[in-house]
Amino acid sequence: MAVKTWKVVKVSYCDRARQEVSFDAEVVYPAEWLPDQPPRVLSHRCSRAARCNLFNTPACLWSATNPCYDPFSGK
Repeated sequence: MAVKTWKVVKVSYCDRARQEVSFDAEVVYPAEWLPDQPPRVLSHRCSRAARCNLFNTPACLWSATNPCYDPFSGK
């Protein structure tokens, strides 16, 4: 049976949240009888996205409120 899990991709300090946040990916690992299949990434999320959406201003790309700002881009 395939296994679906959230995996931390990167941890970074977010200026808007004023704390460390993690960038997670939902990964599906293949069943044991399909060992040659690589894992697939289904989606991405930020560990702080739900709380950032409570602010009165747009937060970032990963909270789905500001597509122009990506705190994980390293810029």
